[in-house]
Amino acid sequence: MSVGDTKRSGAGAPEADAVVTYEVDDGVAWLTIDRPEARNALSKDVRDGLWEGTRRFVSDESAAVLVLTGAGEKAFCAGGDLKEMAETALEVPPPDFLPQFGRNIDVRKPTIAAVNGVAYAGGFLLAQQCDLVVAAEHARFAVSEVKVGRGSPWAAPLSWLVPPRVALEILLTGDPLDAARAREVGLVNHVVPAADLHARTQELARTIAGNAPLSVAAGKKTAYLSASHSLAEAYEKAEEIWAPVYRSADAQEGPAAFRDRRSPIWTGR
Repeated sequence: MSVGDTKRSGAGAPEADAVVTYEVDDGVAWLTIDRPEARNALSKDVRDGLWEGTRRFVSDESAAVLVLTGAGEKAFCAGGDLKEMAETALEVPPPDFLPQFGRNIDVRKPTIAAVNGVAYAGGFLLAQQCDLVVAAEHARFAVSEVKVGRGSPWAAPLSWLVPPRVALEILLTGDPLDAARAREVGLVNHVVPAADLHARTQELARTIAGNAPLSVAAGKKTAYLSASHSLAEAYEKAEEIWAPVYRSADAQEGPAAFRDRRSPIWTGR
């Protein structure tokens, strides 16, 4: 088993050999690549652990938001394990090589990347696929495949996330962006001192987790509509997405709580 359980609620200690850990803290699941001695590279054990952890989050009713991060201070994830690739003579990675949220696994709840160091190649992929990104000041981002003759088909959404000319520079040079530049071009939401990364990310996740769950899920789906639909189609799809939310008990609970000057009690129904 690749995923160690470190729930703060009192569950068992993480396995000594776990390279990916899963921890739920106040409704926020932290999925951590714990292989700092190899800059959290994506070995098979790590990839298996990410699959297991992602599936666990999808079905975990105690977790409203997922935070993906890496152990240590140097690397979020430096990408694929090149030694392993050389040994296995890997050519085209299979579709299930690692979880890609929204592509090969449906993750309806929000996800945040807490980038604690370099996010290169496959590490860039992991950060890119999350809904939000919080980065430490020393973090670096790069699609470095052109430096080693590998491919990055997973970067197809990049020109939707950042301006096309920025995407082209990232893909054609392979040169890294520092955290400040990544925030400037829209790849990152917040840049914080490394010592504050966990707390700031937890705060952001808790803000999201405290909102009406049906509205949060619909908001996430709505934000991605323009990536694959015309504006007119996006409006039409959005109406379909939000209609059940308007008709929900939570939609009545919100105004009632405001009227009664109390905190709403969300049921997700």
